[in-house]
Amino acid sequence: MKLKHLALVTASLLVLSSCGGGSGGKKGLPSDALPTPVTSNDPTANASAIAYNDMAVHDPSIIKADNGTYYVFGSHLSVAKSTDLMSWTRVADGVNDQNPIFNTYASQAAEGIEWVGGHQGSWAADVIKLKDGKYYFYYNHCATPGNANGDCVSPRSYIGVAVSSNIEGPYVNKGLILRTGMTDQEIAQGKGPDGVTSFDGATMPNGIDPHVFYDKNGKLWMVYGSYFGGIFILELDESTGAPKAGQGYGKHLAGGGFAPIEGSWIIYSPESDYYYMFNSISGFNATGGYNIRVSRSKSPDGPYLDAAGNNMLLAKNTVETLSKYGVKLMGGFNFVSEAGDEGDSWGYLSPGHNSAYYD
Repeated sequence: MKLKHLALVTASLLVLSSCGGGSGGKKGLPSDALPTPVTSNDPTANASAIAYNDMAVHDPSIIKADNGTYYVFGSHLSVAKSTDLMSWTRVADGVNDQNPIFNTYASQAAEGIEWVGGHQGSWAADVIKLKDGKYYFYYNHCATPGNANGDCVSPRSYIGVAVSSNIEGPYVNKGLILRTGMTDQEIAQGKGPDGVTSFDGATMPNGIDPHVFYDKNGKLWMVYGSYFGGIFILELDESTGAPKAGQGYGKHLAGGGFAPIEGSWIIYSPESDYYYMFNSISGFNATGGYNIRVSRSKSPDGPYLDAAGNNMLLAKNTVETLSKYGVKLMGGFNFVSEAGDEGDSWGYLSPGHNSAYYD
């Protein structure tokens, strides 16, 4: 399923924990345990001096181009750019022939569109610059053939890759690199990955939400998946941008049994020497409980553990089980207005499918 709504790009994450001394004979902290307080003027920002604007890009994937400009690529072929992560300019939006990212997306993605029964769309795209100096655009979509609404109620999906020397395109299609939801007949025709003899939606992935990244040793990987069999990772061939042969759907990292987990993003921190995997779980609607969770691993292909040491492979089957795994970073919240407050009650809903940038 493709259940996404409000998107978040995180530039950095910092959690601070503090504790103070108590009564009952407990000793306070040593005098050198905490930094010396800094005396300063009122730190309240001058709102009029802040230049920013809202620019909606669903399911954003962030990348910094060689010219220092940040780009976010998202669903519906939506793209925005900024030089400071505050003021954003629209580059492209909409799955139509006027979108400049492709010279007619319908023809470039024709093989994928046919695979999902003629439904033309584009979910969470991802762009990376490979060592050949070119930008690789990973496009994807899922839809159920014969379903007039194109809903992803079955794992019929695809991931393809297109290439451009310019980050803003136009991108030229190189072809599909992965399909899911095949019939046995289609597998016999060679439309499935190596080693797959029958497709099982409970244990095999829905081929959407790709994120492609280099590990610390220069290997290229793609993490992907949504609902159905969960989150998987494949090693890619740099020369083609496609998966290396003999991996099937890759290694299973999290989810399964139709559990609502999606929007994977993996980033390496040289400070901690860990790979961090972000996922979104639960439903995206106002009462669905959509939230962002993180786990970490010493290896790009897992296993990914949460702060309690739980393996994300066990996060499967139900929302209740999913909620026991991963460190929750952000979720919906209802800010209730009390008597005397200046504003009204309002909700912060459905944060999910984030991307992260390490500076």
